Amino acid sequence: MKKKILYILLMLFIGWQSISYGQQRFPKPEFESGYDYPEYQLTNPSSPIWEYIDVAVLIIVLILTTRFTLKTRSRKSILFVAAFSLAYFGFFREGCICSIGSIQNIALALFNDGYTIPLSVLLFFLIPILFTIGYGRQFCAGACPLGAIQELTAIYPVKLPKTIETILSTVPYIYLALSILFAATDSHFIICKYDPYVGIFRLNGPSTIMIFGILLLISGVFINRPYCRFLCPYGVILGWVSRFSGKHLSITPDNCTNCRLCETSCPYEAIIPADFLEVKEPMLKSRKKFMLYLILLPIITLGAAYFSLQFADNLALVNQKVRLANELRIEKEMGVKAISMDAVTFKESGSTLEQLYEEETQIIKRFEKGTPWAGGFLGLSLGIALLLTTINRKRDSYKPDQGKCYSCGRCFEYCPIHVEKLNIK
Repeated sequence: MKKKILYILLMLFIGWQSISYGQQRFPKPEFESGYDYPEYQLTNPSSPIWEYIDVAVLIIVLILTTRFTLKTRSRKSILFVAAFSLAYFGFFREGCICSIGSIQNIALALFNDGYTIPLSVLLFFLIPILFTIGYGRQFCAGACPLGAIQELTAIYPVKLPKTIETILSTVPYIYLALSILFAATDSHFIICKYDPYVGIFRLNGPSTIMIFGILLLISGVFINRPYCRFLCPYGVILGWVSRFSGKHLSITPDNCTNCRLCETSCPYEAIIPADFLEVKEPMLKSRKKFMLYLILLPIITLGAAYFSLQFADNLALVNQKVRLANELRIEKEMGVKAISMDAVTFKESGSTLEQLYEEETQIIKRFEKGTPWAGGFLGLSLGIALLLTTINRKRDSYKPDQGKCYSCGRCFEYCPIHVEKLNIK
C-alpha cells in the first residue's frame, strides 16, 4: 500500500509539472492577474519552496500518525504529532495551505477554464484521501490543525443526545454542497471566509469569526471536535473514503473479549458494539424497509433537486456581481441611492448597466444549472443514510465505525488487552 501511494504521488507530480510548464498558470490565486478569484480567498503569500516543504511535512506527519495508530498504538504519540501540526500548519503557516479549503479550488478548477489549480493545493487535497484509503482518517488524527486544536482542548468530553447529534451531523453535507456550488459558479470561498480558527492562528481577523472560533473552542472542552463533527466539509469526503480503508485503527490489539469497558470511551459515538447486545429487528421487516427506501431513493433525490432549484436566484446573491446588479437596479427603479463601495467603483469604471445585467443573467443561469445538483446530492445522501439503517451485519466484537472514527486512539487505554501488553513491554 505504501508503494502504491508513493507511486501515485510521483505520477501526479510528473504529470502536473508537464501541464504547468505548458500553461504557465501556476501562481497562487491572489497573485494571478489574469483571473478574477472568488471573494475572500485567504491564502497567504508564500514562496513555492515553502509550498513543497508543507507537502513534505504533511506526508511525514501522516506517516508518523499512521505508525502511532496502527503499530505502536500510542495515543500520547498521536497527541504529540497533533500538537506539532497545530504549531506548524496552524500558527506558523497560519492555516494555509488547507486541505479543507482546497475543496473550493478543486471545484473552481473543474468548472472554470481560466483557472489551473496549484500543484501544492491539489496534493493537500489528495494526499490525506490516499492515506485514508489505506489507513483510515489519519489526517483527522494528527495532521489537521483544526482537528488538533480541538482534540488538545477536549478536557471533559460528554456525549450529545442521539437526536441532536443526528440533526447536527447533516450540516457538513449542506456546507459541502454549498461550498462546491459557490466555488464552481466563481462566486465565493465560504470555507475560507467562515473558517473559525484561522483568526486564532493568525491572531487577527473579523471579530465575529474570532468570537465564533473562541466559542467553538469553549464548547469543545465538553463536546469533542464540534467543527469536525458538525461543520467540516472535508470530513464528509474522508468519512466516505474511510469506510473502504484497507487497514484501520482497532480498539484492541488482539481478539476482542467483549468486556464492554470501551463502550463509553468514545465521545464521537464511533464504537460499534457486538450485535449480540442489540435487540434485532425481524429480518422480514428490515427487508421491507430496505425495499421501501430503495424505491424512495430516486424520489427523494429528484425532489431535493427540484426543491433546491427554487432557491437558485436567492443563492446567486452570494455572487458579488449579482448583488451589485440588484443594488443598481433598485437605485434605478426605486430611487434608493447605491452607496456601496462596489457601486461607487462600478460607476467610476465607465461600464454600462446592460453589460452588468448580462453578466448577472449568465451567473444566475450557472446557479440554475448547479443548484439542482447540490440539492440532488443532499437528497441522495439522505436516501443512502436511510438505506444503511436497514442493513444488519453480524458483529461478534467491538469495532470502530470506520466512517466516524477519527483515529484519535482515545479508546486504547480502555482496552485491558492493550494495557496488559503495554505493561509486559
